[in-house]
Amino acid sequence: MAENIRRVLVVKLSSIGDLLHALPAVRCLKAGLQAEIDWIVHPAYAELAGCFADVSRVLEFPRRASLLEFTRRLRALRLEQYDLVADLQGILKSALVARAVRSPRRIGPSFHREFSSFFYTETAGPRDKNRHAVFENMDLARCLGLPLLPPAYPVSAPLQLAGEPSPRVALLPLSRWQSKNWPLMSFARVARELQEARGASVYIMGAAGEQAACARIESALSGRVVNLAGQTSLPQMAGLLREMDLVIANDSGPMHLAAVMGAPVLALYGPSDPVRTGPPPGTRSRVLRGKLKCQPCFARTCRYGDVSCMQTITPESVVQVALEMLAGNLKSRHANSPAPGIN
Repeated sequence: MAENIRRVLVVKLSSIGDLLHALPAVRCLKAGLQAEIDWIVHPAYAELAGCFADVSRVLEFPRRASLLEFTRRLRALRLEQYDLVADLQGILKSALVARAVRSPRRIGPSFHREFSSFFYTETAGPRDKNRHAVFENMDLARCLGLPLLPPAYPVSAPLQLAGEPSPRVALLPLSRWQSKNWPLMSFARVARELQEARGASVYIMGAAGEQAACARIESALSGRVVNLAGQTSLPQMAGLLREMDLVIANDSGPMHLAAVMGAPVLALYGPSDPVRTGPPPGTRSRVLRGKLKCQPCFARTCRYGDVSCMQTITPESVVQVALEMLAGNLKSRHANSPAPGIN
């Protein structure tokens, strides 16, 4: 019975976007059960998971390990006792982690694969991939008979900017899939036009391995440009993105992070499907898509070798939407700001 659930372990090991897509389901668990919720995740994302307001404790499980180390880690999990384990990853590795924990109930997601269902006591619902991943994860609350709350993303992050000039525009120009990446010089061209049209301050963000690519964009710009590639932790990046007036990004984990932090996001999509993994529902986001019949192909590398679908998104179209979003977002921010002298 749901009323007897007091300790819950969520198994969602990776990656940034997937973790964030699980937050509304965890919000339903917290509100409906009033339970203590722990989360097990790969070490690279532990610091970010520590910012999730509904999570009491973050446990780490290695992304890669020898068979001996993997077995040792699973045995260590036997020391943990929970009333419910919710695997929201749905792969063999996450199912083995869920099975290792002592719990009378192990619920897996509808989108399970790799024979992971053999390790669950039940699954959350029927498979339906024609919806956003957020709503797939919320099958868990439905399975437990809990109220389905509107999607919410309670993430706390430290304030990073104070008194920096507006409008502030962030570029997130890279993703893990080469096929998702819009051309770097297209990002640079859009940023130049926003600088000229609105006097935008441009912030370029990325991982340490993306520094050279981000530097190419920086070198093509004048005016106020801040290149932060490789210089922020995930919580620091979240704090920065929260302060942006606009974020322009490929489909990537940081794009989803920007959206859940409340930043207005203009997301560029090619091989992936925004119906399933677009900006999280309930966020201030717009999507521009490529215009080829082969979309979405879900391929990490373009079969034609030139990422044609992303190149059909023109800088002119991005500038037009970006200017519209900036005008509306700055107007909204001004309207919601307190009058001088009023706190």
